[in-house]
Amino acid sequence: MEITWLKNFSELCRSQTRQNRIPHALLLVGPAGVGKRNAAAWMASQFLSGGNYDSLPEHPFSIPEHADMHWVTLLESEDKGKTKQKSQIGVDQIRALSAELALTSYSGKGKVVVIEPASAMNLNASNSLLKTLEEPSGNALLILVADSVARLPATIMSRCQRFNILPPTETEGLDWLNRLRPSGDWLPALRAAGMAPLAAVDGIERLDARDAISRDFAALASRRVTPLKVAAQWAKLEPEFVFGWLCKLVQASIHQATGSGAEQIGFRLDKSVLQRIDRRNLFCYLDKLNRLRNQPTGSYNVLVTLESLLIDWANGLADVEFDKV
Repeated sequence: MEITWLKNFSELCRSQTRQNRIPHALLLVGPAGVGKRNAAAWMASQFLSGGNYDSLPEHPFSIPEHADMHWVTLLESEDKGKTKQKSQIGVDQIRALSAELALTSYSGKGKVVVIEPASAMNLNASNSLLKTLEEPSGNALLILVADSVARLPATIMSRCQRFNILPPTETEGLDWLNRLRPSGDWLPALRAAGMAPLAAVDGIERLDARDAISRDFAALASRRVTPLKVAAQWAKLEPEFVFGWLCKLVQASIHQATGSGAEQIGFRLDKSVLQRIDRRNLFCYLDKLNRLRNQPTGSYNVLVTLESLLIDWANGLADVEFDKV
């Protein structure tokens, strides 16, 4: 199914192709669930097939099967019999990629590399990629995909053409989701996903979990449960899911405190709870959460971190500090 809100991206690619101005490196940036990976796979397929870019990226996407296609992502490893995803893209992956790009294209049309998430590259990997970006081999197209550029070096970003992929309007998002699955209860899922339709698709099954943590948070705010008990429950969930929910809640609180439309985000605090919070520190608390989301999974103790965050909230953010994560 075509992703309609990526029409601007499709038109840009078509225009650059007609002008023979396709960049050798492109950085796709936007919130999770807006179709960046779909756009990357579509552009790779069009480039390798010599397409005219008249179509649109589709959902679900698949990595093009082509000898000149290289998709670099987080590797999996075995730990005590369990398969786990590594938290970083390493220098060896990028070096192998650079060596591959130096070889002749099988089809003669060039090679395509997609790196996602680009923000997962460690420092050595980023430095190694920088050499490739400075001196690309042959007719190569490199596509970097990132939910956030906070951990991308400025030297990498400056050598890529950046394209920001934004969520569609609520109306467009709902229309697309209802065509995808007419029976879905999409409005709460879309709002909980920050208006990112593909995140809503992934997240509709998580609504029960969101309802549960919403109840936990309400109980914490009314002091019917302790921060330690809530933290123990939330530590069983995926950290990105929990911290993402908290970020949206705090963003909604800021909008609510300033009267700028929290309903559009889908979260709302009881006024009595908001009155107990030091509003000046809401921004510090949000910064703290965003910094955590930008750290690799496994670089901090999830339970202890959640305990600290929830204790801060239970205390009305009176003691929250920006430089204290």
